[in-house]
Formats: sequence, structure tokens, C-alpha cells
Amino acid sequence: MIPRKIDAVSVFSNIDWVTVFLYLIMVTVGVISIYAASYDFDEAGILDFTEFSGKQVRWIGLSFALGFILLLVDTRMYETYAYPIYVVLLVLLLITPFLAPDIKGSRSWLVFGPMSLQPAEFAKFATALALAKLLSGYNFVLNAKFSNLMKAVGIIVAPIVLILLQKETGSALTFMALFFVLYREGMSGLILFGALFAVIVFVVTVKFTASTVMGIPVGEFWILELIMLVVMVMLFIYNRKFNVVRNVLGWYAITGCIMWILAAGCDIELPGMALMLSVIGVSVLYILLESLKSHNYKLMVPVVTAVMAVVFMFSVNAAFDYLQPHQQQRIKVVLGIEEDLRGAGYNVNQSKIAIGSGGFSGKGFLNGTQTKLKYVPEQHTDFIFCTIGEEEGFLGTVCVVALFLALILRIIHIAERQPTTFGRVYAYCVASYLIFHFAINIGMVIGLCPVIGIPLPFFSYGGSSLWGFTILLFILLRIDAGRKQVMSY
Repeated sequence: MIPRKIDAVSVFSNIDWVTVFLYLIMVTVGVISIYAASYDFDEAGILDFTEFSGKQVRWIGLSFALGFILLLVDTRMYETYAYPIYVVLLVLLLITPFLAPDIKGSRSWLVFGPMSLQPAEFAKFATALALAKLLSGYNFVLNAKFSNLMKAVGIIVAPIVLILLQKETGSALTFMALFFVLYREGMSGLILFGALFAVIVFVVTVKFTASTVMGIPVGEFWILELIMLVVMVMLFIYNRKFNVVRNVLGWYAITGCIMWILAAGCDIELPGMALMLSVIGVSVLYILLESLKSHNYKLMVPVVTAVMAVVFMFSVNAAFDYLQPHQQQRIKVVLGIEEDLRGAGYNVNQSKIAIGSGGFSGKGFLNGTQTKLKYVPEQHTDFIFCTIGEEEGFLGTVCVVALFLALILRIIHIAERQPTTFGRVYAYCVASYLIFHFAINIGMVIGLCPVIGIPLPFFSYGGSSLWGFTILLFILLRIDAGRKQVMSY
């Protein structure tokens, strides 16, 4: 059957208006919040184009026009030109450090006269399209070949590397959210477990370095103990014979008792790191031999996990040293290693004061003292949530959280009703970006995450962020509006 061409009237009749309605509410509340955050006592109007709120209104108007244009593009065009769009954005990311001025240590903004744009924001929709194109390929199965997984990972990692070259760590991290899409499409849960384990290793290794056990920093000591525990759990899961579990457990118990007796009972100073690595090494070698002997290659999972965890533990310090000094300071403040209320911890401390002072119902619109006296830097961009918390209180923040949850759940609903893999994957990419931005931004505002410069979608001031998420959302709306046409093929 030849597909029927859908005209503009048909497209707009099939649009998911619930999502559009949520979008309109969020950008409207966002511009009001920007006005409240940047308002001073000269009574400038919300539509004054010399103020942040007026500039944001202009960006919103352009976003509406951009969204309208995206809805008129044939759905098949997005799939057909997914790779060319992705390549163009990668090239743009590559040349950005050479063309962009140095702004607070990063070169990520291209300046066009009075306007500045951040290519990293537009790389999000390009990467989502390319990933959806790859995973929807004919006979493409993510877990069928290791090369298939590497292709998907490569599409995600390429923009991350190029954005890191711009010294824009926060923007680069947002692309990590796409790994959840791969999990939805069949990627092994072991990879997500590995990512979570890596985070734990990083945090514990960095945080607990002040004291030592047997000459080992406390953080590294507990990570080595955790590696042993993880190996035992994996043996229970993947082992066919109990004797392997018994032997490894016995080896840990015997060597642990000997080390304790020598260190505590005999008061002998032990080379703790060498001994613990030897214990893990012997157990790994034994499991490897048993895997080859019994042809139970699932036992390679704990072997690989232990080796990679040890290697990563020793590379944490090198990775931490790679970060900028201000980024290191922010992580140390969040982890409680240092308390720098006048330096790296100032923004978060003032933000928590602002949110806490709002109480249950807030101080009222334009009545926030922390906001008006400019105690919180960047309160109209990355810290816009603290303005809502101070002026609208707990009720206002709950409403904002509810809006995001409603939008995310709606996008997931749209994803699950797509008749094509391309549409489903792209929709989950959009949802993943939103979840990551929403969780990290609010987390850093209330002190649960390091301050890494991630805006709150549709609320924070900025044309690049607003345009980037508008493009993401309206491409999804166009793909969803054309699903009935796809089903009639």
C-alpha cells in the first residue's frame, strides 16, 4: 500500500496536545520565575527586552516558530538525514574550541554579534536521532554482536569527548543519560551495575583518604573489601558448583584471620595493599582456571569485574586530578571533605537558605529577600529552582516537580505506543535527557550533587537550552503525529 501523504491539518490534528500543554505551562512559569529572579526595584516590566525575562520571551517566541516548522517536516526526513545531522553537529563541536571565546575557563559558546549559542545543546537531538537510526536498522540487534554495542556506545561517546575538549564537563555528562536507552533496548544490566559500581568506587576513594588501615587509605581499603564481596555474590549467581564458592570463601576467611592476627595480635606492620591485592589476585586466578576447566564462561564476569574495579580504583586519583580546581572543590564540598561556605560551597549554601526560608507556602511573588538581594549567583539560570522555593515555598516546588514528572511520564507513554523502533528509541532519548537534567539540577541546588552547570529545562534562562529542548520535544511530537501513517504502510 502506498502511504498516504499527511497534510498540515492532519499533522496538527494528530499532535499530542497534552505534551504541548505541559510545554506551554513550563515555559510560561519559567519566564515568570526568571523575572522574579532578576527583578530589581526599578519596576522593570516582564516584557522589557533589556531584562533577562524580556530576552527569554523573545527566545520563547522564536522557539514557537521553530517548533511549528519542525512539525511541518515529514517524519521520514528525520530518519533519512539522522546521520548527516549528527556528523554536522560533531564537526561543529570539533571546531567550537577554536572559534569560541574563553568564558569562565571553557570554550563552548559561539558568538554571533549580540547572540551566543552553545552547540552542545543542539548536539543532544542530533545524537538522539543518530542513536535511534542505528538501533532501528534492518536486523540490528543490540546484543547480537559486540560490535553492535560498540557502535551505539561510539555514537554516545563521540560528542562527550568533543565537549570535554571545550572544558564543559556538565554538558558532556548529560549524554551519559542515553545509556539508559540502551538498557531499554536490551543492553545487559551488568553494564549499568558497572557504572553504579564505578560511581561508588570514585566517591568512596575520593572521600575517605584522611586515615589509613594497614597502611592503606580507608577508602581504598573498603573498596577492596567491597570487591571481594561482589565477587562472592557473583559466584553464587553464575557458579554451577558449590565447591568454587566454598573454596574462595574459605580463602578469604583464612587469609583475613591470618592478617588480623599478625596486625593486631602480634603488632606487626603489614604491607596491607600488597597483601589484599594478592588475596584478590589469587581468587581471581582460581576462578579463571575453574571457568576454563568447567567451560562455565559466566565465571568470567566476576573475574572481569574484580580486575576492572581494581584498575579503576587506582585511576580515580588521576581522573580527579584531570578536573578543574573549581570542579574538584565542588565535589569535595558535596562529599563533605571540605566546608567552603565562602568559596565553592557558597552557591549551594545560599540556595539552601533561600529554599528553606520559603517555608510551606513561600514569601510571595517578588518578595524573596535572598533573591532580591542577589545572594545566590546565577539564580536566573542554573539556580532558578531556589527562586521558586523561596517565593512559592514547598507548594511551588512540588508543582514544578509534578510538571516534570507529568511530562516525563507522558513522553514514556508516547514512546511505548510508537510502531517503529526509531520512534521508540528517540522518545526514550528525550525522556532520558529530561530525567538527567531534572534530577541533577535540583540535586545540585539542594546540595545533593556537585554544581556542574546543568540548567533546568524550560525554566532556566538561556536560548540555547530552550531551543535545544524545544527541538528535541517537537521532533518527537512530529514523529508521534505520523505514527498512524506508518501503521497504514
